[in-house]
Amino acid sequence: MTVTVTLVVGADGSTSKNGNSAGVSSAADRSAFLARRRLADCILIGGNTARTEPYHRTPVPVIVLSKSLINPLADNRLAHCWNLSPAKAIERARTTFGPHIHVEAGVAIIRELIAADLVDAIELSITEVTGGEDLINVPELLAHFPHQSEKSESGTRFISARK
Repeated sequence: MTVTVTLVVGADGSTSKNGNSAGVSSAADRSAFLARRRLADCILIGGNTARTEPYHRTPVPVIVLSKSLINPLADNRLAHCWNLSPAKAIERARTTFGPHIHVEAGVAIIRELIAADLVDAIELSITEVTGGEDLINVPELLAHFPHQSEKSESGTRFISARK
């Protein structure tokens, strides 16, 4: 099983700007993100992510974790709305869709999965954007993953971190 968190942040650790991740993304990040996503068996997101990000079309099944069972992605035939904890959702996703799970959720779900030792890798893009919202402490996040490599492209730093 490979659970990979995919996250873009601004230089100040912001995970969103003006309400979604597009505000902190870059063209280089978007290209790398879309290529990685095609390799997943499924994508795991939270309800807020489903409501603020463009998940109406996905190349693989997308699981929306939400206490409300009103599916915010009803127009995506690959969307599934589950009222489960992140840990239980990972377990169910693995048996339902396969072992390669991409987590594209918000900070709270990411932290919960890392605390439960359920994340195998992080693909982190750090852009030059500042002044966003929903800050995350990047060094603290990466401290859980001792094997790290980094490259830069067009002003975006790409860090691949693994256990």
